[in-house]
Amino acid sequence: MGRIAGRFTRVEPRRRIRSLVLGLLADLPRKNCWTIAEWAGEATPDGMQHLLNRAKWDADAVRDDLRDYVVEHLHDDQAVLVVDETGDVKKGSHTVGVQRQYTGTAGRIENSQVAVYLVYAGRRGHAAVDRELYIPRSWTDKPDRCRAAGLDPDTAFATKPELATRMITRFLDAGHRSPWVAGDEVYGGNPKLRTALEERGTGYVLAVACNHEVTTRAGKFRADILAKKLPKRAWQKLSAGAGAKGQRFYDWAHIALPDTAPGHHHLMIRRNRTTGELAYYRCYSPQPVPLTTLVRVAGSRWRVEETFQAGKGLAGLDEHQVRRYASWSRWVTLAMLAHAFLAVVRADEHTHQPGPDDLIPLTCNEIARLLIALVAERAHGTAHRLRWSHWRRRHQARSQASHYQRQAAAPA
Repeated sequence: MGRIAGRFTRVEPRRRIRSLVLGLLADLPRKNCWTIAEWAGEATPDGMQHLLNRAKWDADAVRDDLRDYVVEHLHDDQAVLVVDETGDVKKGSHTVGVQRQYTGTAGRIENSQVAVYLVYAGRRGHAAVDRELYIPRSWTDKPDRCRAAGLDPDTAFATKPELATRMITRFLDAGHRSPWVAGDEVYGGNPKLRTALEERGTGYVLAVACNHEVTTRAGKFRADILAKKLPKRAWQKLSAGAGAKGQRFYDWAHIALPDTAPGHHHLMIRRNRTTGELAYYRCYSPQPVPLTTLVRVAGSRWRVEETFQAGKGLAGLDEHQVRRYASWSRWVTLAMLAHAFLAVVRADEHTHQPGPDDLIPLTCNEIARLLIALVAERAHGTAHRLRWSHWRRRHQARSQASHYQRQAAAPA
């Protein structure tokens, strides 16, 4: 909190931002301005809502502080920047960026809001360091709709790979270094993103579809056709890193691809040792690297799923109930900050205070429990609980009456 305090000119928002971030880490059944304000001991949610909506502070500046904080404490010369998107299912049509679209969260097409995140993944831990909201054409083609949600009416449509390029460029332009980028097929299939990374001298291991075409010395082939041509000796059993059930072993092969541009290009293929299922990756490195390095980078992509799971489960990343863009960017930035704090504490504890052999190392979940129980637990009396019960019922009664009035006034 001291690190970002300078972003707030008044003491009141500085104090409230601390309460909000602690509330994001608290063990609340739902995390929004109402529940966090009640937990923090405030009389109404007005102050929290003002902080997210109308208060004067720059969420992008806090994002930059967060990025510096994560890199400083989780620094790794071989860190991987992982790009991926996640969606939040929403109701209605007024929440910024919402439309019917596919989201992996639901596993199907839903009315949802999708954002692209950049995760810093190193040996000491991982945390999100940047975010961009995906604004579909159904919004950018309607300036009035953008204006109503707090977006610039001239907001231009940007694809998810373009948003990823924007965040990676921001990371590198800030003076930070990461030799590798990883991502799924959405990003690996985009030649502009690959070219942008090569121009910056940044290596990548990006998944591509089975029908992705590559040029070899023998001509142009689909990735799955090339895989069938590989001899048995081309495959190596290697681990993509440790998972919940031990090392994740696969069979791997790679094919050098000729290219007029500098650097080294490969098509890498992963084969499941049980099912035989294949996955394909476009790879680039400024200098020659062994297959084990490419496999390690490919395995780092799973860290983004762990980041999403922890960010949503521990820090309320997906529980925002806001409609405007400024409120969304502030909420997710603070949720990212809350999770980053847990990741940094975990990394420091593992390094400086390793536990006994009969205990697993401290997890982010356990650190959050201890923090709230021992440091930040709020105890409020019956009067406070009753006041909030009355406030909620009064607010809901007004909302109900307003809804009935609009319904009655609507044409038959």
